[in-house]
Amino acid sequence: MPSSDMQELLFSASVPALGFSIYSVTQVPGRSPQAHTSQPGSQKPSSRILTIQNEHLRARFDPDTGLLVELKNLDHDLLLPVRQAFYWYNASTGNNLSTQVSGAYIFRPNRQEPLLMNHWAQTRVVKTALVQEVHQNFSAWCSQVVRLYPGQRHLELEWTVGPIPVGDGWGKEVISRFDTALETKGLFFTDSNGREILERRRDYRPTWELNQTEPVAGNYYPVNSRIYITDGNMQLTVLTDRSQGGSSLKDGSIELMVHRRLLRDDGRGVGEALLEKGSGSWVRGRHLVLLDKASIAAVGHRLQSEKELLSPQVVLAPGGGSPYHRGVAPSTQFSGLSRELPPNVHLLTLARWGRKMLLLRLEHQFAVGEDMVGNLSSPVTLDLRDLFSTFTITDLKETTLAANQLRASASRLQWTPSTGPTPKPSPSRLDPASVTLQPMEIRTFLASVQWKEDD
Repeated sequence: MPSSDMQELLFSASVPALGFSIYSVTQVPGRSPQAHTSQPGSQKPSSRILTIQNEHLRARFDPDTGLLVELKNLDHDLLLPVRQAFYWYNASTGNNLSTQVSGAYIFRPNRQEPLLMNHWAQTRVVKTALVQEVHQNFSAWCSQVVRLYPGQRHLELEWTVGPIPVGDGWGKEVISRFDTALETKGLFFTDSNGREILERRRDYRPTWELNQTEPVAGNYYPVNSRIYITDGNMQLTVLTDRSQGGSSLKDGSIELMVHRRLLRDDGRGVGEALLEKGSGSWVRGRHLVLLDKASIAAVGHRLQSEKELLSPQVVLAPGGGSPYHRGVAPSTQFSGLSRELPPNVHLLTLARWGRKMLLLRLEHQFAVGEDMVGNLSSPVTLDLRDLFSTFTITDLKETTLAANQLRASASRLQWTPSTGPTPKPSPSRLDPASVTLQPMEIRTFLASVQWKEDD
């Protein structure tokens, strides 16, 4: 596990859409790096007010336990008591060969209620002009940094868990849980592959009568990018940085599985216990927490989730190397777009398809009715001709999603949904000056282009 006393270099960076920025870091000769110091935490949090706040969000921590206890959306004056802590389920080990145990494929705790990792966390607060942090240490193998940047509308929780101790003979499955007083009536919501949102109901299946024999595992669902609960007025959303299992096992609660270490094979084909060693024994990840009005919450979680999925790639290299083009000053910033896309449109694919042809996919990021205040759930029309900075689109041909045939010539089954007749496919050749995307629609094109360097 990385050392906790390592120093960090922190600076604000900006990267344009479909582009890059280059920053150089140089140590000033004769000067040593100055680390920001903060008051060290004691064995227990002292009786002081623990808050971090920016212009949009305030997070308050219990001064006696060091745990997160309250979030406030300052833009809309929404206050929600919310307690976040880590728990674990003892894994079912089975008393005989016929009993199913927890393993790489199977989640089967030996009891319904998880065990609280610790009633309090040792805390340390760091506040600078660029970031505010509350460092929480729950145990020798579980810690977390709660972080808030200026201008940020979400709370970032970066957790580190492991190596999970199993010397007591129990495998453990660790969760991060958020508890609130929201009246959610057994409902919670998870995403489907990062796009559509699915309603989940505890102990219920929409197409058959469920005989629930696993009240914990039977209510767990895959969470690819987000899970949220709402009472119709406020919505608490948690974004993940990877696919995880999640649930709401009681009203007002969200839990996400963050790590597992098990002692038995579940007999589903792996042939060994989930008992990683070395670097695989500990894991670090992030949860982003958003609090908003239910009517506008989709705007926050849709756009922020896309930012997380496609966050800038950081590349480090020693400076002073030879330039790519001699006699030409290297660019420190570049954008492939000449103007920004509307916030509800995402450039999904841009790839070479020939010398003067590109494969282009565009997607509408919002579903019908998600944005109840603005117009982000409405159809949007784009002029693609001069959208890109290095080429002009002269002609468009729409294809199927896989780009293996023209859409107009594709043979499809004809359905009449409850919303009315299925719209007829648009002609294969389109006007690049007017391309319309419907909510949740993905369209694929072969674009003929004129490179500006060829002009």
